[in-house]
Amino acid sequence: MGQESFDKGLEKAKKKDYAGAIEEFTASLQVNPEFIEAYYQRGLAYYDLGKIPQAVFDYDQVLKRDSYNAEAYYCRALARLALKNLPGALKDVDKSIEHNCYKAGAYNLRGVVERKLGNIESAIANFKKAAELYLEQKDTENAKLCLEKVKQLQPRKQEVIVEKPLLQTTPLISQQDYFTSLLEKAEKGNTREALEDLNWVLRADAQDGKAYCCRGVVYCKQGKYRKAIADFNTALQLNFEDAAVYRNRGKARLQIGDNQGAIADFNQALIIQPEDDLIYVARGNAYQTIGHYLGAIEDYNQALEINSKSATAFYNRGLCNIRMEELPQASNDFQQAASIYCEKEDWDNYQLVLKSLKKINAPAPEVEKNDYEKLRYRLLRLVGGQWEIAQRLIEQAKFYYPGMSEEWYLETVIHDLERDLGSNGNW
Repeated sequence: MGQESFDKGLEKAKKKDYAGAIEEFTASLQVNPEFIEAYYQRGLAYYDLGKIPQAVFDYDQVLKRDSYNAEAYYCRALARLALKNLPGALKDVDKSIEHNCYKAGAYNLRGVVERKLGNIESAIANFKKAAELYLEQKDTENAKLCLEKVKQLQPRKQEVIVEKPLLQTTPLISQQDYFTSLLEKAEKGNTREALEDLNWVLRADAQDGKAYCCRGVVYCKQGKYRKAIADFNTALQLNFEDAAVYRNRGKARLQIGDNQGAIADFNQALIIQPEDDLIYVARGNAYQTIGHYLGAIEDYNQALEINSKSATAFYNRGLCNIRMEELPQASNDFQQAASIYCEKEDWDNYQLVLKSLKKINAPAPEVEKNDYEKLRYRLLRLVGGQWEIAQRLIEQAKFYYPGMSEEWYLETVIHDLERDLGSNGNW
C-alpha cells in the first residue's frame, strides 16, 4: 500500500527534487501511516532540503516503530549535530553503534561529536576505529581522512598560548599608585628596571603582599613562571586576596601545563571579581587548551557581554570556532577583533589578526597541494566548514552513481551546490 507514491518519491530524490520527493513520500504515508521506509526516506529528503527539524521528526517516527534501526539513529545524530544538539547527537550515534558496530561512518561521526564536546581522547579513539573499519572495507580515502583527524588532535604544546601572542595593554592591577607605574614600565618592555624597583620595595618591607603580586606579574613577563607562582603564593600567604593574584597565577600555571590548576585559580578570581572580562578570557583560554571548546566559547561570550570591545575575546573565540570547524563564525570574530585593534591603532595586534583572517579566507590553490585536496577545500567552503554535511552528500552521490572516482563525486556535489546557490541565492 502506498508503494507507487513511494517509488515515485525515490525517483524524485535521485534527481534531487527533494520537495517533490517529500510530497510523494507524504502521499505514501497517507495511504499507509506505518510505512517505516517512507518516513526514513522523507527524513533524508527533508535533511537534504535543509529542513532539519522536520527530518528529526521523521527519524523519530522510524524509531518509534523500529527501535533497533541503526541507520535512523545515525541520520538523526547527523541532524542533531546540524542543530548543534551535541548531547542528543552523541546519544543517537551511541545507539547506532550499539545496533551496528561495523558502521565506520558512525564511529567517524562520534569522533566529530566528541571533538566538539572537547573529549579529545575519546575523539581520537573513535577516529582510529573508523579508520580501521574503512580499511577493512577497502575505503582508503575515508581511512586517510580519519587518520588525518587523529594527527590533528595529537597533543600540541600550549597551542592556544602559542597562537595568541596578543599584547595585553590593559593594566594587570588597576590601582593608580606606585605599583601601577612599575607595571606600566614592565608592560613597555622594561622588566629589568621594574624588577629592581620591586626588589628594593621588598627589602624594605618583606611583608608587602601587593609587591609580591606585582613582582610575580613581572616574572611572568620575563617567562619565569615558576618564580612568578612562588611570588603569587607568598602574596596569598600574606593575605593579599586580590583577584589579580589568582588571575595571574592562573596564567602562569597555564603556561607550565597545569591546566586544571589554572582553571581553579580563574574560578577563584571570578568569585572575588565576577565582572572582570579579562578573567573570563583567561579561563576561556584554559578551556580551549584542554579542548573544552564549548566552555571556552561560553566564557568568551560572557567577556563580550561585560566588554563588547574586547578584541582578545573576539580573537580567541575565533580560534575556538576554527577548532570546532565553524569557519564563518571564526571569520566574523577575527574581523571584529581587527576592527577594534584598528580603532585603537594597535597595529601589532591588528596585523596578527589580519594574518589569521587571511589563513581561513585564502583561496584553495594557496593552501592545497593537489587537485583532490583543492576540490575538498572548495566543497568544505560551500557547506560552511561542516565536513559532515559534505560527506553525507558524497555518500548520496556514491549510492546513486556507484563506481566513479573520488574526484568525480566531489566535482558532482560541488556542481550541484554551486548550481543551487546560483538559482536560490543561498544554500
